[in-house]
Amino acid sequence: MIPTPLTKEQLARRVALDLRDGQYVNLGFGIPTEVSNYVPPGREVVFHIENGALGLGPAPAPGQEDPELVNAGEQPVTLLPGASLFHHADSFAMTRGHHVDIAVLGAMQVSERGDLANWKVKGADLGGIGGAMDIALGVKRLFVAMLHTTNRGEYKIVKQLDYPVTGLACVKRIFTDMAVIDVTPDGLLLREVAPGFSVEAVQQVTEPRLTVAPDIQTIRWTL
Repeated sequence: MIPTPLTKEQLARRVALDLRDGQYVNLGFGIPTEVSNYVPPGREVVFHIENGALGLGPAPAPGQEDPELVNAGEQPVTLLPGASLFHHADSFAMTRGHHVDIAVLGAMQVSERGDLANWKVKGADLGGIGGAMDIALGVKRLFVAMLHTTNRGEYKIVKQLDYPVTGLACVKRIFTDMAVIDVTPDGLLLREVAPGFSVEAVQQVTEPRLTVAPDIQTIRWTL
């Protein structure tokens, strides 16, 4: 089988499978934003955005966007029946008070102990951390969804961060276009690989050593 990295849509679908009924979930920019489009049927997940809403639905159809309904990245969103709107200070109180079950964020780097860098490129003058630090350290469980390497083939899963830090020891699971990896007290545990990829191929583009789960599986993005 030819190794086939997941598309961004497939990656978002795979993340959505790990969201459980009744959870409150915050989604970051980029790939994480797409996760709300793929919640499995019959599973109710309440999506939270830091600028002040609970109960987001899937992305609006083209031409159906409401300019007054946007997420923190100014992308158009929809609201489900029963959704609520409130001040962003209340929204941050939810996060800081550990009332949000899961956040799914993008990342520039994740270290082997779960340190996260996702707000500024090293050496750049520009960058704003926004709510990333509050979310990373305030939610009960943090997932990262990202491409496995940079567009130049450089490591994004590293032994130690060399990008500006968002949060330390906060990431619990990493979803990439090549693998699903858990961050454990004993290091990184490789749980799933994309179709056609070997453990060795994933290790080759991952700087820290990976421990392989005894029941390692091929990534599936549908039930």
